[in-house]
Amino acid sequence: MSDRAQRNRSLREIELEVEAEGREWTRRRLEERLQQEADRDGKVFPPQRAKRPASSDRMDGAKHRRRGN
Repeated sequence: MSDRAQRNRSLREIELEVEAEGREWTRRRLEERLQQEADRDGKVFPPQRAKRPASSDRMDGAKHRRRGN
């Protein structure tokens, strides 16, 4: 970007650009740290969702719920 184009940018535009860069840096750093912890503990990152049984396999809560009266 030329010097003239940079001078024409508003302070708000510069602020937004730097904030976006900071968020991306933070996101990457967090991902690295979490991966290090997962590697140390021998776990997978990002964590896998637990497989849920099909709804027909689960107990029907309405049938087994006690009335609080």
